Amino acid sequence: MSAYEPSQLPGLDVPGPVFAPPAPGGLDWARLTAELNTEGVAVTPPLLSPEQCAELRELFDHPTAFRSTVTMARHRFGEGLYRYFAYPLPPLVQDLRERLYPPLAQIANEWARRLGQPAFAPDHEGLLGACATAGQQRPTPLLLRYGRGGYNCLHQDVYGDLTFPLQVAIMLDRPDEDFTGGESVFVEQRPRAQSRPLVRRPTQGQGLIFTVDHRPVRSVRGWSRVTLRHGVSAVLSGERHVLGVIFHDAR
Repeated sequence: MSAYEPSQLPGLDVPGPVFAPPAPGGLDWARLTAELNTEGVAVTPPLLSPEQCAELRELFDHPTAFRSTVTMARHRFGEGLYRYFAYPLPPLVQDLRERLYPPLAQIANEWARRLGQPAFAPDHEGLLGACATAGQQRPTPLLLRYGRGGYNCLHQDVYGDLTFPLQVAIMLDRPDEDFTGGESVFVEQRPRAQSRPLVRRPTQGQGLIFTVDHRPVRSVRGWSRVTLRHGVSAVLSGERHVLGVIFHDAR
């Protein structure tokens, strides 16, 4: 199988003993929604098999798959590299983007309703059409690689006026085997309160769903915006690779 011919999302017509994590439609969305509403971050069961994780890791060394490469230290973003995929996306990345979007759009639209904001399209094709109208047509899914000492400063992945409020990061390596350190770090800025840190350590193939910029939280006056930023603590040894699935395109 070539790097551009990954299998369909696991859990769909997979025979016998083959690794079969749940397809996005089979996830416990009630639990994930509750976690996102209360924490702004939720951890999924494995979405990718070890073999699919290896395919994506190998893509990092094929520059023709990407539209640009960012050296983080050059921009004082941290220490490491990340590469934005070019269109057309690899089939596995495209499939994840399309299949994860509809249930996330339901959450995003409830958040938009609470904050009095416009709703998002129910399917990903509709979101990309709205992005194009806003002048955002560059793909945003990316692969990140951190070596020893690598880290990512706290940030938000906002690429234009139209920002879909949820994204997914999928761990491609085995924590404590392929690398040590490198925890996923989130900082929530609550209104009139000190910031709250959250740390998550997904295993290989698991996804982290989290807030891109802000989410609604109940307050005495109704609903308030709570801002979340995310980053990565220093990698102590080995290499850490992550697939970032961002749903809106960039300007």
